[in-house]
Amino acid sequence: MLPLSLIFLSCFALVNAGSANRGENCTQSNSRLQTGTFQFFSDCNSVTYCAANGTCALKGCRKDDFPFGYTGNTRVPDKCGRGEFCPDEADACLPLLAVGSACQLNRDDQCEGPPNFVELRDTTNRGLNFNGSVCLNNKCMWANKTAGNTCTVENTAYIAYGPSGEFIDIVSRGDCVVGLYCDSASKQCMKEKALGAACTADKECSSWNCLSTGTCGTDTSVPRHVGTWVYVIVAIGIFGGIFGTLTGLFLLHRRQRDQEREKRMQYWREQNAFHQNLLQMRQTARASILSPGNGNSPRSTMYGRDGMHSDEAPILQHAAPKGSGLRHYMGDDSSEYDEGMMMQPSKRGDDNRF
Repeated sequence: MLPLSLIFLSCFALVNAGSANRGENCTQSNSRLQTGTFQFFSDCNSVTYCAANGTCALKGCRKDDFPFGYTGNTRVPDKCGRGEFCPDEADACLPLLAVGSACQLNRDDQCEGPPNFVELRDTTNRGLNFNGSVCLNNKCMWANKTAGNTCTVENTAYIAYGPSGEFIDIVSRGDCVVGLYCDSASKQCMKEKALGAACTADKECSSWNCLSTGTCGTDTSVPRHVGTWVYVIVAIGIFGGIFGTLTGLFLLHRRQRDQEREKRMQYWREQNAFHQNLLQMRQTARASILSPGNGNSPRSTMYGRDGMHSDEAPILQHAAPKGSGLRHYMGDDSSEYDEGMMMQPSKRGDDNRF
């Protein structure tokens, strides 16, 4: 859950901050640094500034490589040349300020550098100074104080936000040379502390990282190196996971294949048994048809007269020449699947009776 102060400040910024466009009215006295963030605020939007006539005008310079608020087809103002700086208002480029001149917060680039700026400038990319000059307490100074000398310190409290809510982050700066820090209590330049030494602020450590335990920790920008055994364990885990996955899939698919194979075998056994039954039925039918009659078949005694007395033979109307009442046709094309028998009745004379 966001802190109430952050929600209040966000709503206030959405309603009042930077809403005036070019040519609209503004008040220069409203220009200020926001509480907690110290970001410059004015009545005008991000591409205009509040001019002396009380209206918003287009900015005349910029200090950022990629300024905020400009679209693709909008002209971006130029950056200032050597010996000049662009103020927070971004109205026009101004000449660098001499030592002792008033400057804006954290605008070390507004101050003129010392003659030996090459020796004094910050090369650590930590923002300790700009070409050997520093703006402390809104005053231009040179960062040339050595160990044991009296120094100037500036403590700025910023509002920071974390998972547990908001907290105060104090940034302390001084005018000591690189490698020294200005002690807030004694106001003297002291040598930065090594790794593991006791500390109370980040500026006291050469790594600029004072841990919550009160000791100097490693630089947060330094890449962390791990032992070879870590890479070995990670590699084993990766390849073990790959082979484990492949083995699991193989076993799962093999079980499915075995189940499908068992289904096919069962189906084949059922079809084979059915086929054997059909063959047995066909062989039985063939044997019964091809075997000679012994006079015991009811069908043969119904139509046959051989071996019977004349008084036991049935009376036939329109007696035809002696012959069988059924003609048997056997087809055998040497195929055990196509054997068949077709029985056709003999033609009878039409005696005009139903």
